[in-house]
Amino acid sequence: MRKKQLFFDLDRTLWDFEANSRKALDILYHDLGINKLTTHFIQFHETYKSVNHELWELYAKNKISKEQLRNQRFIQTFERLGIDEPVLAAEMGDGYIEISPNQTLLFPNTKETLTELKQAGFQMNIITNGFEEVQHRKLKNCDLLQFFDHVICSEAVGYAKPDKRVYDYALNRSNSKREYSVMVGDDMKADVLGSEAAGLTGVLFDPGIKRLYASEIHRIKDLSELPMLLLKL
Repeated sequence: MRKKQLFFDLDRTLWDFEANSRKALDILYHDLGINKLTTHFIQFHETYKSVNHELWELYAKNKISKEQLRNQRFIQTFERLGIDEPVLAAEMGDGYIEISPNQTLLFPNTKETLTELKQAGFQMNIITNGFEEVQHRKLKNCDLLQFFDHVICSEAVGYAKPDKRVYDYALNRSNSKREYSVMVGDDMKADVLGSEAAGLTGVLFDPGIKRLYASEIHRIKDLSELPMLLLKL
């Protein structure tokens, strides 16, 4: 029997996180007048990405809380840029949480591929390490909820990918069998290696094929390649 249960990551796999985040930050950068306090948006954006990545790494290791991550990412960005405006940093943090999930840029062929897979009889679900209330808003605003039976957020489970317990929970919640299940995502460790350690088949979404991995890794550079790959698994 071929694979019939699919699990997708959301950010950087279906929802174009980098493009949507940049758009939200650009809006706030100008609306809040931050453009008058620093030299250029590119510098601000790169500094924020570095800080945000560091804090998410700490959050994944349970070294900081969700609230600390949200509170600190703009405070630390401002500090690194020499901007002493803690109130403005907090205002930008609140604005980002509000504006970012409203952005609707998806990777090419997202809806077309999901439609094809749904019509072919695949059961589809989301497994994401993102915060629950934000991820549901993204899916709703992009009109993607129609494709998925379950949206599983690690925050609600209590464990984050690549922890095997997240995948065990997702399989149980969706009544899926691991030997017939596929996980598709952009993160080699969290989505591919994590899912395969739990007994699923991992597929790496790697636009542009920029990363070097062993040849036996199942990999796609465009979501439109997924239906054909699934026929071979």
